[in-house]
Amino acid sequence: MLTPLKAGDVLRNRYQIRRIIGQGGMGSIYLADDLRLEGRLCALKEVEHDRTLSPDLLKEARDQFFREATILARLDHPNLPKVSDYFSVGGRDYLVMDFVPGKDLRMLMLEAKSKGTFLSELEVLGWANQLADALTYLHSQDPPIVHRDIKPSNLKFTPGGVLKLVDFGLAKILVGDEMTVTIVQGKGTAVYTPLEQYGGDIGHTDTRSDIYSFGATLYHLLTNTAPIEAHERFLHPDLLIPPRQINPDLSVRTERAILWAMSLHPEERPTDIETFRKALLGDYSPIAPQKIHLPSPTFFDLISSPVEMTLAILSVGLILISFVLTFIH
Repeated sequence: MLTPLKAGDVLRNRYQIRRIIGQGGMGSIYLADDLRLEGRLCALKEVEHDRTLSPDLLKEARDQFFREATILARLDHPNLPKVSDYFSVGGRDYLVMDFVPGKDLRMLMLEAKSKGTFLSELEVLGWANQLADALTYLHSQDPPIVHRDIKPSNLKFTPGGVLKLVDFGLAKILVGDEMTVTIVQGKGTAVYTPLEQYGGDIGHTDTRSDIYSFGATLYHLLTNTAPIEAHERFLHPDLLIPPRQINPDLSVRTERAILWAMSLHPEERPTDIETFRKALLGDYSPIAPQKIHLPSPTFFDLISSPVEMTLAILSVGLILISFVLTFIH
């Protein structure tokens, strides 16, 4: 593991380190001042390549990092931090991104859990809609970009009400049928990682891998319970508890969409983010995933959550108004 930079260290005569804001086996993320643009804070993602690689493979991995960093720097979306620079210093590679203020969704979930409650389904679905915007944008790039590390702690809710998907450390650029080398060696956080991603860089991940992580993230946010890891579910398919058994106030629609996204085999998941968005937000009715048996929803189930209750009240109100207007005429 790399020795972390210290507060006060300056990189490229421009970025002055304040403190570490994230750390793992693949390197650190630092909060830094941009000395060229007074008042601007940025996040520096430090990249450590596999030290067991031969010199030729290490050069190839670093060349790949710079090619992919160039692509990431071209991205421009309100739900993604802007990658503004990338460089190498003393054998270490860095991505420079906008610093995103606010709390991450893991913190918000833990705050709700500490109060003995759950995050609001309406609020979480609002965040999900913004995340879907970001992923649709990434997946529609040419070539497509797969984030591969979607989880509550990589989703920040800014004071202005905007959700940001941060940390491109595991981002993967898909070129044709070739699965390219990852920017950083790693597989993602286990409880949000689909089965096909456990193979690391040899795993055949695609945009449906992000759909699994998206579903697993929503499962955690709405139940305060981390989902069972995919490899455990492969061995014991019945281990995953349906979300409504943990949080009965959830709508049947939301539960079914999440479980569909978390299907173990990619072919059994929604084909793309927009299909999943429609299933999650009520415009589409997916078939329940195989090996997950859910009872048919009753009328009470359909109006048991705040989301469905609100829709039911609005519908009844519109019918009554229409009746009164018809009577008057």
